[in-house]
Amino acid sequence: MLDYDAEADRYDETRGGVPRARAAADAVLRLVPPGARTLLDLACGTGLVTERLTRPGLRVYGADAAPGMAHRAGRRVPGGVVLADARRLPLPDASVDAVSAVWLLHLVPFSDAIVAEAARVLRPGGVLMATVDKDAAHDVGSDIDAVLAPHRSYEKSSDRADRIAAHAAALGLEPAGATRFTGHDQGNTPRGTVEKLRRGYFASWFGGSPETTAALVAELAALPDQDRPRDDPEYRLVSYRRPVRRD
Repeated sequence: MLDYDAEADRYDETRGGVPRARAAADAVLRLVPPGARTLLDLACGTGLVTERLTRPGLRVYGADAAPGMAHRAGRRVPGGVVLADARRLPLPDASVDAVSAVWLLHLVPFSDAIVAEAARVLRPGGVLMATVDKDAAHDVGSDIDAVLAPHRSYEKSSDRADRIAAHAAALGLEPAGATRFTGHDQGNTPRGTVEKLRRGYFASWFGGSPETTAALVAELAALPDQDRPRDDPEYRLVSYRRPVRRD
């Protein structure tokens, strides 16, 4: 897993910047219930998405476990960001109306614990929104993907849609909707993919040996148009509602 404190300084410029953040925020807002008054953005990173989760009457907070990320997010959402592990939020039970987890669950082997903690802090009628199948979304059928295909496997992906649905169901959360959004400026280039491979960006699905990595680097370096971005990925965002009990 990447060191997100080390990544904080360059995170926005290498992750699609404002267009990608705006698309993500708009997608989240499409799934937030009309009457929601509070939203917690988990793993908010630098706050680029968080600060765009704006709607009249909606108060937005952020939480991130990396001090460098939380510090930057605090500048964008003054007084609204806390340094916290998504598995142990400093909030009482049933205290927020919505929780978003954008580009988080694919990074960790404990997505079930994050879903459980989100369910704990949700009020009845509140919703959890999370991106699913993120790594799979980056397979757009390009020549780069053809090189990587023999080494890709999503069997163990912690954000697989069916896995998150099962976690939610076990906690009594009900499906509440889904939407998609474009990962602007996230289309891979051969040269950029080599850099990501070497920096460990693909750790969630690639565990190859140095020899395998070297062979992939050579194949990627042989592809044409080394700096031409291939198609942008399209991400899927799903939501689950904590039901209102009627006794």
